[in-house]
Amino acid sequence: MKSGFCITRALAAVGIAAAMMSNSSAMEVGGIKLDDSVRLANQDLKLNGAGIRYKAIFKVYVAGLYLPEKKTSVPDVLSAPGAKRVTIVMLRDVSNEELGRGFMTGINQNSDRAEKTKFIGQLQKFGEIFASIPELKKGDVLTTDWIPGNGTVIHVNGKKVSDVLPDPTFYNALLKIWLGDKPVDAGLKPAMLGEKPEQSQRGNS
Repeated sequence: MKSGFCITRALAAVGIAAAMMSNSSAMEVGGIKLDDSVRLANQDLKLNGAGIRYKAIFKVYVAGLYLPEKKTSVPDVLSAPGAKRVTIVMLRDVSNEELGRGFMTGINQNSDRAEKTKFIGQLQKFGEIFASIPELKKGDVLTTDWIPGNGTVIHVNGKKVSDVLPDPTFYNALLKIWLGDKPVDAGLKPAMLGEKPEQSQRGNS
């Protein structure tokens, strides 16, 4: 795990349900500890929910959603003002091509043509990010941040890897990778919404 992050590898995994009820300052998911809060754009963001992204039987990454205030519905998350963050911690090695393809598929499956027309240029730049970064290794951390008055910024292990992508519609398209009508993982969506501990549901992609 790279230094400077609030996310550390845990020595042993504990049940997600127990972690959500814990009074400690972190939630543990898949052997990864996520802080209950982070600071972004002069705002304190709360961990809204977190879970594991599966591909078939394989654990791919842990994803956590941070918001100024906790929300349990997708419309409320998308319309919430203020800064937002999705933190992804890799649970296995994944090529940049595979991860990029998964993100682009998630956007395309959850955004209609009119929406994509608004941010097509930013979508192209987003796709180019994955051509410029190396393979993501187990323990690597990717963050997708929405900074009000600025835009979407992507970091890998604390290093900025994207230009600022200013359209809020594009950041919502990113969120819908996990929270849309066709989420990348059926069990991860409710976990990120904080509705319940993640169950054994699996995504198909």
